[in-house]
Amino acid sequence: MDRNMSVGSGSGERLLEELVRAAQLASPAELPVVLNRYAEAMGLGRAVIYLVDIQQRLLMALVEGEPEPELDTSLAGWAYRTDTLRVEEGPSDELNVWLPLADGAERLGVVELHMSTLDGLKLRRCRTTALLLALIITSKRTYSDTIAQRMRTRPMHLPTEMVRAFLPPRSIGTGRVVSTAVLEPAYELGGDAFDHGFTEDVLHATILDGMGHNPASGLATSVAMAGCRNARRSGANLNELVGTVDEALAKWLPEQFCTAVFTQLHMPTGVLRWCNCGHPPPLLIRRHRLLHKALERPPEPPLGLPASLAGTARQVHDVSLKPGDRILLYSDGVVESRDDAGEEFGLERFTDYIIRSTAAGQSAPEVLRLLIHAILEHRHNKLSDDATILMFEWQPPDP
Repeated sequence: MDRNMSVGSGSGERLLEELVRAAQLASPAELPVVLNRYAEAMGLGRAVIYLVDIQQRLLMALVEGEPEPELDTSLAGWAYRTDTLRVEEGPSDELNVWLPLADGAERLGVVELHMSTLDGLKLRRCRTTALLLALIITSKRTYSDTIAQRMRTRPMHLPTEMVRAFLPPRSIGTGRVVSTAVLEPAYELGGDAFDHGFTEDVLHATILDGMGHNPASGLATSVAMAGCRNARRSGANLNELVGTVDEALAKWLPEQFCTAVFTQLHMPTGVLRWCNCGHPPPLLIRRHRLLHKALERPPEPPLGLPASLAGTARQVHDVSLKPGDRILLYSDGVVESRDDAGEEFGLERFTDYIIRSTAAGQSAPEVLRLLIHAILEHRHNKLSDDATILMFEWQPPDP
């Protein structure tokens, strides 16, 4: 491509269209080459793609050999954490521009662009390039082992690989709701998992904990997630959905049990429905305050018990949320994590951390990123049990 060609608005738009077409056909290894070719032609200079590692501590360059900035100490990390553009003056008066890569609520990483000057037209092209690049990466990571490899800092245990194959994106969202989750230990999971997704105007959010810490517990969690998705995609109501998961576990893994909380949030009205199957109850935070036992109800038996032991039909509960309410689902490994002195992380510290981070203006995904790191530090990065947290916030638009 002729780098001296005009890059006025019309040419720039044509170049972006060509970028998308070429990127769709590019392998992950070819994607940085394609991006650089078009970025330079548009006057945006050299480009480097960074993807966040699965523990959200480092930014890993898609092409090896580049530095790996830490999220908490670098300008690149600042762009990721705050979802904002950052500009740094480099050597020879060159500008380093960092833009977040995000697909909706899901934070993927950042892109770095090097250029001599930055004006309004270039800034718009930078932002448009970052938006398109995020969509391209999202589409490719579903089948690209290269992208998965670059997001890891060490080998993953086989049972963990099985569970992670079923996990949805870490964060999803619409104009009315954001749902986000974290899960540790990232490379040695036992039986914890989360799921969230949308059907029509309903958010479905689930947290699961397979009994035990072996491949069978991860298999039970995977079957439960598959049963959950199969039921909701068939139009099942919440009671029918839980019944589907019960039957699947009882049929295919009769020796395995699983605790869970299933929730459905009707986004237009804020009506929350949930069923708790032997799991810690959901928590409700309203106006930076935990409403003690607001969602605590008599728990149902764990999933997978034979009908003769489970007793009566599952009970489904409902409550009307208020704008700004945050719902927390968590596994017992979160609050029961103990330090060297035997002190638990505890429910109070858990909820207080979320309330303080939220009051400080942190986004929901950033709140959970910081929280799970605090839990790991409490245990010197060695958890004795899985720790999983899912949080969603209902924030309808003003009438």
